[in-house]
Amino acid sequence: MKSWCLAATSLVLSPLTRAGSQNKWESCSQGNNRLQIGTYQFYSDCNSHTYCASNGTCLPKGCRRDAFPLGYDDPKNFPPLCGRTEFCPDEEDACQSLLEVGSACQLNRDDQCEGPPDWKELADHSGMGLNHNGSVCLNNICMWANVTEGQPCVVENTAYIAYTSNGEFADIVSRLASWDNCQFSDFCDSKALVCISKKDFGEACDADKECTSYNCLANGTCGDLPSAVRKLALWIYILVAACIFTAMVGLLVGLFLLHRKQRDVEREKRIQYWREQRTFHENIKQVRESARHTGHDTSGTTTLHSAYSDESHAPILRQKGSTWSVNETGLAR
Repeated sequence: MKSWCLAATSLVLSPLTRAGSQNKWESCSQGNNRLQIGTYQFYSDCNSHTYCASNGTCLPKGCRRDAFPLGYDDPKNFPPLCGRTEFCPDEEDACQSLLEVGSACQLNRDDQCEGPPDWKELADHSGMGLNHNGSVCLNNICMWANVTEGQPCVVENTAYIAYTSNGEFADIVSRLASWDNCQFSDFCDSKALVCISKKDFGEACDADKECTSYNCLANGTCGDLPSAVRKLALWIYILVAACIFTAMVGLLVGLFLLHRKQRDVEREKRIQYWREQRTFHENIKQVRESARHTGHDTSGTTTLHSAYSDESHAPILRQKGSTWSVNETGLAR
């Protein structure tokens, strides 16, 4: 299977160097319209803005399937969307009326088929793509998804090419929700080809389509919906709250201890500063007291020659016409 897929892909892709690059009014061939092998993406000679018309010319697209189509920048240039009773085919050439049951349809295009009279009861609202307004396109034939449990059903399997680091392999897909015409509460068993009621949580399963949650776990049992809100036990909430509270308290205590240490360092610096200042002032006071006592002990009967014989101990006297004087510490001012 792997070698066949690789060879087929090579044959398809090798001549398509300029595939899908034809612009408006340029030539094309409807014979090249196809679904790409492995991906089933629609291919045309024309670019994303045009389709290949029956006259072999690329013309502007006449409709679109998506709200925001690929390749367009300006919403004013978007092709129109089709009405509720119409559909836009893969070619996107023009809107067409919905197809009656039994009509030919394109792959994966449930929206091309007209719904049954009771489509409101049969329509799938789970978002899993079980059907479109109660109708499905199986094996390129429009059918209604109204087969009940125990009745014969139709299933379609599609082989996609999956790629890995070692190469590629075929991946058989029976659609996420099951490509069958059973009611949305059932699935079509691929072996018995009869509709079987879907399985609840914990029951054995082989594929996602067998579970009401469309989630068959690796252990072979049905799990919860992938989008379901997971409910945790009460003790988990208590444990998480306790951890958060402990972390907050630990953070606050750590910050308090860190700041207290920093405050102690700054306080010690200030205390040391004031100690030095007090010592400095005491030294200055002692110098002043010493100078004052030295001045008072000088004898008034000392001769002028003896008093000023040593110039190193003589204070600077006020001179006539000068502002110099001697302060109480013996320093000139």
